[in-house]
Order: sequence, then C-alpha cells, then structure tokens
Amino acid sequence: MKSFPMFLTMTGRRVVVVGGGEQAAQKARLMIRTEAALLLVAPDLDRELAALVATGRASHHAGSITPNLFAGAALVFVGTGCPGIDACVHALAKAAGVLVNVVDSPALCDATTPSIVDRNPVIVAIGTEGTAPVLGRAIKTRIETLLDPRLGNFAAFCGRLRGPVAQTVPRPQRRAFWEWVFQAAPWQAFRRGAEQDAAALIKQAMEAGGAGPVGRTLSIIDCVDGAADLLPLRAVARLQEADVVFYPSDLPEEFLDLGRRDAHRVAFDLDDSGDWDGVLKAAAQGGRVVWLTRAEAGPAGDLQALA
Repeated sequence: MKSFPMFLTMTGRRVVVVGGGEQAAQKARLMIRTEAALLLVAPDLDRELAALVATGRASHHAGSITPNLFAGAALVFVGTGCPGIDACVHALAKAAGVLVNVVDSPALCDATTPSIVDRNPVIVAIGTEGTAPVLGRAIKTRIETLLDPRLGNFAAFCGRLRGPVAQTVPRPQRRAFWEWVFQAAPWQAFRRGAEQDAAALIKQAMEAGGAGPVGRTLSIIDCVDGAADLLPLRAVARLQEADVVFYPSDLPEEFLDLGRRDAHRVAFDLDDSGDWDGVLKAAAQGGRVVWLTRAEAGPAGDLQALA
C-alpha cells in the first residue's frame, strides 16, 4: 500500500478549505458531516459556502494567505480552480507542516478523500490511491445496497451499552454476546422497527450474563494450491471469527491476513505430532479454532471426528 487507511478524530480540530467555488464546496460537504471546525479561505464564497458561514457551521477568511493560517490544522483542502494558485497555496500549507489535499493533483496530496458509505457511526471508506476514483464510486454503490439504512442507529444504540455489558457479561462471553446482538434476534427486531423489543432482548441477555455459552468449534480449511483467493466465502468467514488459528509455518501470509488481527496464531511443523495435540487441546477448551492445512497433511480423521 502506498497509502495507509485510517480514521482521524475530528472533534474540536480545525480543517481549512481554500477556495470559494464548487471544488471547495465538494470538500466542505464532506467535512460538515464531522465535528471539525471548518475555516473557508477565499476572497469570495459561492452561495453554498456562504450559507455555511451564515449558519455558523464555518468561518470565513478573506485576507492574505500565510503559513500561520494553516498552523495546527488537522487537514487542509486546496481547490481554487487554478492549478497555479493551488500549487502556491500547497507550498504555504506544507511550510506549516500540515497534511494537504489538492483537488485533482495526486502528486500534491498527503491525504486523499475516499468514497464513503455513511451509516454513522458505521463508516465504510473505499480508496484507490487516486488511480481509479470511478471504480471507488462503483464499489461504494454496491456496498450502499448491502448495508441496512438502520444499521448506524443500531450501532449507536449498542455503543451506549458497552459499559453496562462490560459490567454484566463475563469477558470470555462478550464476543459471542455481541455477535448474537448484531447477527441474531436483537438486530432483526431493530431493523423491522421494533426498537423496544430489541432493547428488551439485549437487557434480558445482560441480566443473564450473556446470550448463552460460547460453544467449541473447529474448522478445518484446506489451503488449495497456496492461493488465498480460492478459499470459499464460508472459509473466509470462519477465519474472521476464529479465536485461535493453527497454520503450517510455511503458509503464505495472505491466508493469515484474512483472519482477525487479534486472533491467537500458532505456527507448527507438519512432522511434529505434538502440534496436532495442540490443535485438539485448543478445540476441546472451547472457542473458535481454525486449522489451516493442506489436503495431503495431518491426521484429518481425528480432527474431523472432534469437529
């Protein structure tokens, strides 16, 4: 990756948008969704940007531009419509040591704006490192159809319960509890408009100390031909749920990248029978265990019997 994807906390931070026309307005539309303090820099503002100032959502600077104007800003967007002016403003902003995005000038961008699917507080960002913005928007359209419009409200509701859940549900059961909340009865009730029913289900489960015991599962996944993109969707889903992943020490990293980053990983050698015992023991102790292997290796019969 040339660009590292991450989310910046914008509450109470300043964002500067240089330009008074449509290019600047496009960036301002993104920023007003956040809690950032927005500063618009231009001699004159179009009607849309002027309205943001009139309502107090943004402030306006019409004077000279110096590096001090950008000092301490979380982000600077430059879109005056003139490439020459944009380049000059970019140099001034960089002199202040801030991150800069110049519209339609990838070579002058420290940060790029992705296509965004907004189910606040659930946010999906799709980036192509500036190489194919049309593709990014096409992917955004597909994801929009996959995410229920009520998902953000449900996530916000559940976020308010994280503290109480931590006090009532034992740590070993919390992951299973939240999976039940987001994939089973509470979410189904909420999405059909029965918010009170969803809340009641969650609170009943909290009072009971969880949504039920965490069962033991063992998934055996053959890494066909050493190509991660050949894994079926169900296998990928099991990897993303796994608490423990056993894998051959020579397995390509791309397989492990499909799993949870916080899963416990255990490398083993195919000729060491003690490692097979480790797989069996981990599966017997409970939780979700994935054994990544190759079709020709290991005592698959014993493991299949346990699974």
